[in-house]
Amino acid sequence: MLIVIKSLRLFLCALAVSGVVGIAAAASPTLDRIKATGTITFAYRDGAAPFSFKARNGHPHGYSVELCEKVAAAIGKALAVPAMKVEWRPVDAVNRLDAVASGLADAECGTTTITLARMERVDFSVPIFVDGGSVLVRAKDHLARLTDLKGRRIAVIPGTTTLPALQKALKVIDVPAEFVTVKTGAEGVALLLSGKVDAYASDRVVLAGLKLEQGNDELELINQDFSFEPYALVVRRDDPDFRLAVNRALVGLYKSGEIDPVYVKWLAPLGQPGPLLNAMFYLNSLPE
Repeated sequence: MLIVIKSLRLFLCALAVSGVVGIAAAASPTLDRIKATGTITFAYRDGAAPFSFKARNGHPHGYSVELCEKVAAAIGKALAVPAMKVEWRPVDAVNRLDAVASGLADAECGTTTITLARMERVDFSVPIFVDGGSVLVRAKDHLARLTDLKGRRIAVIPGTTTLPALQKALKVIDVPAEFVTVKTGAEGVALLLSGKVDAYASDRVVLAGLKLEQGNDELELINQDFSFEPYALVVRRDDPDFRLAVNRALVGLYKSGEIDPVYVKWLAPLGQPGPLLNAMFYLNSLPE
């Protein structure tokens, strides 16, 4: 009887293990398709320099875009696809999550902030950057803090985390303001320079890039941030194996130090990485 019980236990253990192995080895529909077609599709936001933008040659460029290219190369190597083809699909702040959730793109490469509300529709990679929301103003107006925006017209892109975060921050300090929606950062800056709005709100690093593009001292950033913005690549919720492949590629860049030349190439003109960003890279250098 003991032999029978032991045999039964061994059988059940083997069955359980085989079930776990079967689940662990379950095919990823995204990875299966990528391997079969040799193609991976990324979405990118134009006008979100230096993270993602369309260059004069018509091809997407930027910090997030290059990270996605390195992710594609790593996945291609893991799947034994020697000549991985990358297709790019332009999106905007409003439809970027839909592009991934609907399957039009395998991932989105831009300046998308991780939020719990967005996790109801999509999933995210490990963070790729940490930033804060800020406001760009005209230097001659001497607007230095959020309290100086009382009664002012502020341009902002709808569908971003910037608008609700700034609305909340201004409400807390009892600073009413009028919001003017724009489609791109370039449009926001144009309205600001023409005097049609008094400020343009976005993520600080994006604003710093727009200020740098102007090449003069007409614009400046206020001295306060009003939000915490951890960026990540957007992936679908229903394919954890693909998300794992993306994360393995990103973590590999962090652990090897290959992230450093990517940062220098796209973000060094805006300043050295701060302690928060350095901590982000360190904390996401996960063990294998």
